[in-house]
Amino acid sequence: MDLQEVADELYRVPPEEFIALRKARQDQARAEGDKALAKDIGALPKPSAAAWVSNLLVRAHRPEIEGLVELGNLLREAQQNLAGAELKALDTQRRQLIAALTQQARSLAYDVGHPVSTQVAGQVEETLRTAMSDPAAGDALLTGRLTSPMSYNGGLGTSPARPDLRLVRSPRPDVSDRDRSRTATTTRDRPATTPRERTTADERREARERALEEKRRAAEEQRRRELAEARRAADEATVLAEEAHAAAEEQRQRVAELDDRRSQLQARVAELGDELAEAERAAADVAARLKAAERRRKAAEREATEAAGNRDRAVAHADELAHRAD
Repeated sequence: MDLQEVADELYRVPPEEFIALRKARQDQARAEGDKALAKDIGALPKPSAAAWVSNLLVRAHRPEIEGLVELGNLLREAQQNLAGAELKALDTQRRQLIAALTQQARSLAYDVGHPVSTQVAGQVEETLRTAMSDPAAGDALLTGRLTSPMSYNGGLGTSPARPDLRLVRSPRPDVSDRDRSRTATTTRDRPATTPRERTTADERREARERALEEKRRAAEEQRRRELAEARRAADEATVLAEEAHAAAEEQRQRVAELDDRRSQLQARVAELGDELAEAERAAADVAARLKAAERRRKAAEREATEAAGNRDRAVAHADELAHRAD
C-alpha cells in the first residue's frame, strides 16, 4: 500500500464514504508499522462536491477530458497563426465542449444518487475551463484526485489559480544553468574551422534543418489530426447536450400538461362539491317535506277509518229502524 494507491481509492468513492475509508486505510498503515504513511493518509482532505464530480467525470470520460486538455494546448498555439474568425469558431467549440462535459458530469452524479446543484455545476464548468487553459491544471484534473474546484482568472493563456498539485508528478526539469554554461564555454574554446569543415558543418546544419522541418511538419499534421478529433468530440458532446436539452424540454412540457390537467380536475372537483352540497340540501328539504306529508297521510287515514265506521253504524241504525217500521 502506498499513498498514490490510497489516494486513487479515496477520491473514487462517494463523498459519504470518504471519512470512514480514510480512517480504515490509516489504521491499516499503522498496523503495518508505517506511521509516516498513516500520517500522510490522514492529511488527505475530503474533496468538495465539485471536485468529487470532476473526478467522477475524469474516470468515466477520460478520453474526452484528455481531448479537452489537448484542445486547450492547440488553441494556445493557434492564437499566433489563425485569423480572428477561425479563433472565434474554435472558441465556440471550446465553450460547447465544456458545456457538454459539464452536463455529462451532472448526469453521472445524478445516476449514482448525488444530484448536482446549479452552483456546483458552475464550479465544475469553471474547473474544466481552467484545465483547458493551463497545462498544470489539466494535469491536475487528469489525476482524478482533485480536492477542490479550480478557478480561471482570464483569457486563454493566462495563469489560473493553482490547485493543490501535491499528488501530481512534477514535469522533467529543464537543462541546468551549469549545463548551459558548460555548453557555452565549450563553444567559445573551439578552434576556428577550415572551409571543408565549414562546408560539412553547413551540410549538417541543412540536414538538421530539414529534419527539424520534417519533424515540424509531422508535428503540425499530428496537431491537425488531434484538433480534428477534438472538434469531432466537441460535435458529439454538443449533440449529446442538445439531446439532453430536448429530453429535458419534453419532460418540462409533460409536467406543464399534467399540471394543467390537475388544475382542471381540481376545478371540476370543486364544482362537483358545490353540486353535491346543493343536492344534499335539496334532499334534506325533500326528506323534511316527506316526513310532514307522511304524518298528514296517517292522520287522513285515521279520519277516513273513523268516517267509514261512523257510516257503517249510521247505515246499520237506519236499516234497523226501517225493519221495525215494517
